[in-house]
Amino acid sequence: MKVKLKVILINLLIIICVSFLNADYYEGTEGLSGEELKSALYNIIKGHTEYSYDELWDILRNTDENPNDTDNVILLYTGWSLPKDANGGGLSDWNREHVWAKSHGNFGTSPGPGTDVHHIRPTDVTVNSRRGNLDFDNGGTEYIDGDGPTGCYVDDDSWEPRDAVKGDVARMIFYMTVRYEGENGEPDLEMVDYIPSSPNYEPYHAKLSTLLQWHIQDTVDIWEQYRNEKIYENWQHNRNPFIDHPEFVDLIWGGTSVEDNSRYQIPDTKLSNYPNPFSTCTTISFSATDLHGLPRIRIYNIKGQIVKTFRIPNPESRTPNIVWDGKDDNGNSLSSGIFFYKLNFGNYQSETKKMILLR
Repeated sequence: MKVKLKVILINLLIIICVSFLNADYYEGTEGLSGEELKSALYNIIKGHTEYSYDELWDILRNTDENPNDTDNVILLYTGWSLPKDANGGGLSDWNREHVWAKSHGNFGTSPGPGTDVHHIRPTDVTVNSRRGNLDFDNGGTEYIDGDGPTGCYVDDDSWEPRDAVKGDVARMIFYMTVRYEGENGEPDLEMVDYIPSSPNYEPYHAKLSTLLQWHIQDTVDIWEQYRNEKIYENWQHNRNPFIDHPEFVDLIWGGTSVEDNSRYQIPDTKLSNYPNPFSTCTTISFSATDLHGLPRIRIYNIKGQIVKTFRIPNPESRTPNIVWDGKDDNGNSLSSGIFFYKLNFGNYQSETKKMILLR
């Protein structure tokens, strides 16, 4: 009976857990690039469920919940953790930041781009005010808020977020560029490579070359994937393609081919573990071509936190096996639950795999 209850619990967790890289969702995009891929992705992600601007408060409490303190949300630009109910307009509150500034297209807070959760994030009120509607670029001086250093840099015409979310910001801008193509009364949003991008409310955002750089510099992480999944499952029922498939960025804006995306994914990689589910230990194995150096396998809990890292000392055979005993990097035994693992090697990232620990 105890085992049966555990299985029921795990099945419930599977229903609400992160489901990375849904292949069927992107059916029809194989072999496409440029405008053809952009158009195909638009047809996949358009028509999402829309909400009012007021409803975003509760949605953000879910999508941006702090996994280490579920009474709080994590703020985008600073990483600060604030109580969920500390929302509003006070200097110490958090509010709703449009990452694609709403004046860049003059769409306001109406349903559509004005309430699209994929680019609206909790931010400190005063930090949000200082960013305003600036374009994104490198440079400036660090913005010191009344609550302390922010890790963000600002000048007269641009805003540079902290390093940990530079890629997140870029992929939100990429999403908005694909999702809003001027149909059904929506603006036709586009990225440009000059600043200021929209002095007269044009539907443009910058700076394209910098955003592409940030996308490479700060690769997709578990938190970003988990948020994408929450939006898809619980709210809008559409996804950010550039979180699921970061190589799409090159295929649309970089002019490279599918075969030239080694910065994002390891070619010809097989990653698996057995047994799965497991109770005492499981063996993680992978095989890959064209690897040089010391790759790592990282294991994450359902909150997106790294619990165990394996450094592979001799990958020459290309088929190393790693035995994981369900303990974290400090030697503590972890409780039953769902865990995720993937192979990292420099800027390479494999697909994310799922395993279940049953104590």
